[in-house]
Amino acid sequence: MRARRPNSREKILAAAADVARESGPGSLSLDAVASRAGVSKGGLLYNFPTKAKLMQGLVEGYLRHFEEALETANSNDDGKNPLAVYIRLSADDCEEKRPSASWIFSAIAEDPDFMTPIKTFKRQLFERLKGETSDLKSLLVCYLAIEGLRSMNLFDSDVLSKDERELLVASLLEIASSPDAQQASGTRS
Repeated sequence: MRARRPNSREKILAAAADVARESGPGSLSLDAVASRAGVSKGGLLYNFPTKAKLMQGLVEGYLRHFEEALETANSNDDGKNPLAVYIRLSADDCEEKRPSASWIFSAIAEDPDFMTPIKTFKRQLFERLKGETSDLKSLLVCYLAIEGLRSMNLFDSDVLSKDERELLVASLLEIASSPDAQQASGTRS
């Protein structure tokens, strides 16, 4: 059986991710993406009518990748502690240096619906963790701390040292591993 060839949309998204990593998402040029993807600018615009739609496609791809990584990590953990898996995966993700995401503000200004897939993903993830964690208080503390860490990383405003981040993650894992926060047993605190 032959491997499936990537379609032009997938090629464009892969090229956009490469260009964004190299020059930063805020400097993403549609011409550079089209050239890297080997498609005409018209072909790019057919798939992504605006730069904001292209950026939204990148974000949606990132969310899909994170969801797949979370599924794999949960399977490897045999579903024993989904909250701890989320914490570890998110903390590892936050360690990766990325260009500042100040471009998000211009994407939101151009298309107010830009945040919709992110909000939807985060709400579904929270609801899933809520169903898998018996202690809502522990979940809220861990989820919001990790999302704060993620936001500081995203907007290049991290004020914590490496040791402080490690202490935070270790503390969150301790909370997630407490008997109260373990696999949902039908009752919540």
